[in-house]
Amino acid sequence: MSTAATDTLADWIGRSETREDRIDPRQVIALAATLDWPAAPERELPPLWHWVYFTPAARQSELGTDGHPRRGAAGGILPPVELPNRMWAGGRLTFHQPLMVGEAVTRVSRLIRAERKSGKAGDLVFVTVHHAISGANGLAVEEEHDIVYRNPAPKGTPPGGEVAPAAAPGQFRQLCKPDSVLLFRYSALTFNGHRIHYDYPYVTQEEGYPGLVVHGPLTATLLLQGFQQANPGKRVTGFAFRAVGPIYDNQTFDVCGEITGPGQAKLWTDCAGRLTMKADVTFAE
Repeated sequence: MSTAATDTLADWIGRSETREDRIDPRQVIALAATLDWPAAPERELPPLWHWVYFTPAARQSELGTDGHPRRGAAGGILPPVELPNRMWAGGRLTFHQPLMVGEAVTRVSRLIRAERKSGKAGDLVFVTVHHAISGANGLAVEEEHDIVYRNPAPKGTPPGGEVAPAAAPGQFRQLCKPDSVLLFRYSALTFNGHRIHYDYPYVTQEEGYPGLVVHGPLTATLLLQGFQQANPGKRVTGFAFRAVGPIYDNQTFDVCGEITGPGQAKLWTDCAGRLTMKADVTFAE
């Protein structure tokens, strides 16, 4: 690792940007349909649904070969990392109050971490962005968004993950069946051009995955949705999640969880016995 490379990353820490948006009910209707809800929420935006707002708007000529905006572009806050593969690794969110359908909202984003590490998969770069989203009544959502950059895995590499916890009484478990249409619709809603989610030749030949990759935020949304459906009436106040292995469009998985104490629950995804995401939830009755 060169000192110059480290200094380049460090120079980006503290960069910020501000974006304006509106909780357009058309997006709410479209996401509800994508998640197979019988009807769209009309008043409060469910937790994590803010991810379909403040979407990137880079011009076509400003995109990299992976479909993302090129790193280090003028006016952006993400550093020019040379490693080709980019993944949403996890995040931590605090829900101070709900965002309301139809209201004008503001997001202030600031880069708070950019560092290099070496792991079993080789060189890695971890980046964390802090988002503060406010509506008419003030601060609504605070989020720390973790991104990891790495080199492609060699073809044939087994998917990562840990052994999923065994089912036990009192836990909820719901089956999810992702497919290419679900991934395409979520990419469209989030205006996410990352080709690993919809371009099968690219994801298999260029990035070395065996299939289309299910979005990390989509998995997290399904995971929290499963918890809320199993525990109606509980208001989510915090959600911290970490992706530990990929899920592909040709695999089914279960969203699972259990309440572990007053106002606390643990959630995870079980993909044929493989743990691919885990999360902690805090809630109020």
